[in-house]
Amino acid sequence: MYAIVKIAGQQFKVKKDQELFVHRLEAEQGDKVQIEDVLLLDNNGEVKIGSPRVEGAKVNLEVIDHLKGDKVLVFKKKRRKGYQKLNGHRQQFTKVRVADISQS
Repeated sequence: MYAIVKIAGQQFKVKKDQELFVHRLEAEQGDKVQIEDVLLLDNNGEVKIGSPRVEGAKVNLEVIDHLKGDKVLVFKKKRRKGYQKLNGHRQQFTKVRVADISQS
């Protein structure tokens, strides 16, 4: 059984007990988060496609940890002008585990 869900503006294909990194969620470490934006649900070949969501389908997530991604360097330069600018950025992520996929 798998589902395609929308978490923090991104779509993910998730299965039970899968761990994934999503954009930072407003939840504490160890909290349970319930996602109701299920776009597609496959239960052993029985596919339900939502328009836009599958009614009654939910995915339960468990927040494992909050962490930062790798540093991304943004370098700007204008040739022959002496202009150079270097900026760095580290994206905030949340590591979650899919506890359960349910439908009613």
